[in-house]
Amino acid sequence: MLFCCFHHCTSLRELITGLQVNARRLHHLGMVHTPRRSTLADANERRSAAFFEDLYHELFRHHFGVLPDSLPNGKLSEKLFIIDSTTITLFSEIFKACGNANGKKKGGVKAHVLIRAKDNVPCFVHITKASTSDKGIMPQLNLPKGSILVMDKGYNSYIPMAEWAKKGITWVTRLNKGARWECQQERPVSEKMASYGVHCDKNILLGNPGTAHKVPLQEARLLTYYDEQTDKEFLFLTNNRDLSALTIAGIYKRRWQIEILFRRIKQNFQLTNFLGDNQNAVKIQLWCTLIADLLVKVVKDKANKLKKNKWSFANVAGLIRQHLGTYIDLIKFLVNPEKAIIKYTSEVNSYQLALFNT
Repeated sequence: MLFCCFHHCTSLRELITGLQVNARRLHHLGMVHTPRRSTLADANERRSAAFFEDLYHELFRHHFGVLPDSLPNGKLSEKLFIIDSTTITLFSEIFKACGNANGKKKGGVKAHVLIRAKDNVPCFVHITKASTSDKGIMPQLNLPKGSILVMDKGYNSYIPMAEWAKKGITWVTRLNKGARWECQQERPVSEKMASYGVHCDKNILLGNPGTAHKVPLQEARLLTYYDEQTDKEFLFLTNNRDLSALTIAGIYKRRWQIEILFRRIKQNFQLTNFLGDNQNAVKIQLWCTLIADLLVKVVKDKANKLKKNKWSFANVAGLIRQHLGTYIDLIKFLVNPEKAIIKYTSEVNSYQLALFNT
């Protein structure tokens, strides 16, 4: 399945014939023969996708560590978590339809992803059908005390937000149009803040008084911010009353980091064709794509720590794709490709010379 991800295979036939061409290079994986198409199709349908889910999260813990119970004061990127979802269209109703394409219903799968800004890889992923509400997965998030969570307004759910506030977790989002709130206090906005785009800063009571017996009202803060670059005005909502208004606006801007992650995955791996026509096969391929993305990220980060001219993610993914069956010290090659090639060539020439003399 990793071979499929790296080589952008669009069908079982393409995957199996690709493995057969590279059969002699796969012995180090313990593969003495390549599987049949029917065997792989059956495996994708019957083997639980939960295994691949557990494998991904185990790899994350191995390479990026376990999240602590609390996060002390430190760099913002170490405390900042971003959550969002991305939808992948399926032109069959494997998952519940999420829209229409040329008048026909289409299926879709949604990945709800949480990342820590410092790591820039998913630390939590939940895969659902495309029609699933974003709010539904909020109770599943388990964040350390002292975290800062950034989310789009589609994730606004007052009960989890109130629980996070009790646990010492800061959340930053945007205000929904239909939200009910009452102003408690107008906070002063300095001329300097106003010049940077902060128009208004208020302490509010968030929630609907008519349903307060079900969803308790909570104290929050509402910021009105004007962005010159986009010529738009934004209403930012947070439970933090200590950070400056500009810091809150800057934190929300970091939400675009997860959009760049989604683009990275979709541009470097193939998610338009799936090897199976059932939910389990689709989930397995999605988890394997996330595993491939994590492994490339780990390799890139290790090489860039030792190299002055940094590699991009796309270049590392492309190089791995070309040399997937090549016996090579990948990190050393990425650090200094010229020396690695010269050394490899000299060893081959020495070996050929020895054979000739023999």
